[in-house]
Amino acid sequence: MRILVTGGAGFIGSTLTERLLALGHEVTCLDNFDAYYDARIKRQNLAAALRSPRFQLVEGDIGDGALLDRLLADRADAVVHLAARAGVRPSLADPAAYERTNVQGTITLLEACRRQQTAHLVFGSSSSVYGVSPDVPFNEERSRLLPASPYGVTKLAGEYFCRAYEHLYGTPVTCLRFFTVYGPRQRPDMAIHRFVRLIEAGQPVPMYGDGTARRDFTYIDDIVDGIVRAIERPGGFRIYNLGTHDTVMLRDLIALLERAVGKPAVISRQPDQPGDVPVTHADVTLAGRDLGYAPSTDLTAGVAKFVEWFRASRDAIAPGGDPARTT
Repeated sequence: MRILVTGGAGFIGSTLTERLLALGHEVTCLDNFDAYYDARIKRQNLAAALRSPRFQLVEGDIGDGALLDRLLADRADAVVHLAARAGVRPSLADPAAYERTNVQGTITLLEACRRQQTAHLVFGSSSSVYGVSPDVPFNEERSRLLPASPYGVTKLAGEYFCRAYEHLYGTPVTCLRFFTVYGPRQRPDMAIHRFVRLIEAGQPVPMYGDGTARRDFTYIDDIVDGIVRAIERPGGFRIYNLGTHDTVMLRDLIALLERAVGKPAVISRQPDQPGDVPVTHADVTLAGRDLGYAPSTDLTAGVAKFVEWFRASRDAIAPGGDPARTT
């Protein structure tokens, strides 16, 4: 298959790209190397892919409709749309920028898919669409959608535009709601990456609230497996959770990271943060039934793999000052 991956130099996109290449597909990566974090890290993510003759890197923006038309003109078999402004807390500071990238950018891509009659679009959504929904574990068909941040709102808007375009123009669209993805190449601002960095350095680890907030942490290989399965099974408009159907409290996560690193954490207690939610918890029954999705990496094993990568990677250390996020 010929597959376009937007945001393909990022954490999830680059790992997916390597898996697709290993499966024999042709992959084009579109990425604008946004300054959200050091572009050198994202370029390093693609080092292995760049050695493949079936890989093409295109530096550009999803807001460029003419560029998208050119990339899709060969009738790509599938598009995996991962390009987005990420993160809950920064979206509170600049919601308009999130709307431009995550909503307008998605519409621009959908228009190009319509014009070029793309065979299948896989849209990377987020557990943030559930927000403060009390309907736990979150179920795609029954849980209320109550996003608590501009980021969550933009992801939900993207899903609705995908639904409308499938209804109007017939392009099969699969929306995948990712639940707190972690593992090698994880963004340096996210909780596990930042906490490990701080514990290693003996610096204070922020613990927001009383530490009882719970998250459904999902290892990157399980997420990529779910994406690949979705690519291979187009059909109408569908939404799936990709999580683990398990949760861990923030304070228990920190204790697990202490054991994995082999050092105690210096805890800095902080107030609850606007936009954060008390729990994310995926019901993955539907993805299991339709996609054969079956996450297999538990948190202890996944954290050990992350710490091993962190210590081996020269690009693991990121500039300070970014808030850790668990959504």
